[in-house]
Amino acid sequence: MTTTASLDKHLFINNEWRPAGSGKTMEVVNPATEEVCASVASADSGDLDAAVDAARAAFVGPWATMSARERGRLVRRMGERLMEKADEISRLETLHNGKPINESRHVEIPAAAECFEYFGGWSDKLMGETIPVKGNHLTYTLREPLGVCAAIVPWNFPLLIAVWKIAPALATGNTIIVKPASQTPLTALALGDIAVDVGLPPGVFNVLTGPGAKLGQAIVEHPGIDKIAFTGDTSTGKGIMRGAADTLKKITLELGGKSPNIVLPDADIEAAVRGATIGIFYGKGEVCAAGSRLLVDKSIKDEFIDKLAARTKKMVAGDPMDPKTRFGALSSKKQMETVLRYIESGRKEGATLVAGGERIDIGTGRGYFVQPTVFADVQPEMTISREEIFGPVLAAIEFADLDEAIARANDTPYGLAAGVWTRDIKKAHYVASKLKAGTVWINTYNVYDTAAPFGGYKASGFGREMSAHALEHYTQIKSVWVDLNM
Repeated sequence: MTTTASLDKHLFINNEWRPAGSGKTMEVVNPATEEVCASVASADSGDLDAAVDAARAAFVGPWATMSARERGRLVRRMGERLMEKADEISRLETLHNGKPINESRHVEIPAAAECFEYFGGWSDKLMGETIPVKGNHLTYTLREPLGVCAAIVPWNFPLLIAVWKIAPALATGNTIIVKPASQTPLTALALGDIAVDVGLPPGVFNVLTGPGAKLGQAIVEHPGIDKIAFTGDTSTGKGIMRGAADTLKKITLELGGKSPNIVLPDADIEAAVRGATIGIFYGKGEVCAAGSRLLVDKSIKDEFIDKLAARTKKMVAGDPMDPKTRFGALSSKKQMETVLRYIESGRKEGATLVAGGERIDIGTGRGYFVQPTVFADVQPEMTISREEIFGPVLAAIEFADLDEAIARANDTPYGLAAGVWTRDIKKAHYVASKLKAGTVWINTYNVYDTAAPFGGYKASGFGREMSAHALEHYTQIKSVWVDLNM
């Protein structure tokens, strides 16, 4: 077991490790053991001022004068260095989040490294255009960075979601301040060491740890921050929009979801059962795009639910540090209690519990472990069908025909993702066109690539992470007019 002392961390500002100005610290709890595994600094507004000053100085100084190609090389090098330290950093990710080490080491770390590689390649390819305007003018555009960006990151994919924001921000010439979730700060802090290792100039990359309500609000209101990228729940996203209005910050929001996973009667049932399982139980269900509403045609409902329940019951939670474990601990006591309340709500409102539903002990007597849970006979108006649970709880709802499936899928304030299972490719494309969601998977689920955009419709937010589209959110366009009249 890694000792607490070895993981104690200060704030990372201007390429230096500093204690919080107040001297305050926060404890980080391992959700699999309920033990304190680290202590980190608890920043306040004074520390934020220092980080903003450092980021601004770097933005107008060494980072601004560096060639785009060299900047891209450093961003790519961050990904390379991340993979060189993958064993160490994946242990940190599992330690503070509870996800299986197999996911941390073989999914999240490589995906984050790939994100650095992808956006580093864009640095010297951001070009303007010449525009044929009326009159004797040369008119062209420049694409320029915004300035000092802030990334406010959730606790479910602490490293990967941070990198989704860091990589495009740095590649386009911005500087950045990262505020990780207070429960899961360790891997964002580990990037501080990587920033120094690869030679990022001081102030380009900064990490502030601290309580979300106070430090997050200070970031939103700070006049020296030009853009905020936030991933988290919808209510907090709305608060960020309100708070950012006074300083007219640019913002992108990737918010909650209650994503439908639709199984049509002609689907490959075995494949769809596997897809539904991955859709809700990967990442312990603590995934914003989780397929938490399973919509099944009534003609195949009984067979499908029986197969799904049997598969779910075979999933066994275990020690997240064991490479054989495929289902870990929920990220915090608070989140475990929230999930258990929703499970009780499903029971009370009349849904049929067909798998799971209990807190479990993996043999240690400790840890925030909850069984993978499936409810059948869920009605659209039930709480577990309407509200984002953010845990391993699946609500199965039947439908009578294609129109009802589409209507029920769209009957939610959210619009982050959706899935469709069918052998009829025309029907698949038709359904995809009708779903109000930023990502639609056909005969698969929970598949991502840095080159593909990700983001939401409706209350799931706006803006896109990953892909070339993310570059738009970290740059602004300047038009230049030159009078050519002689």
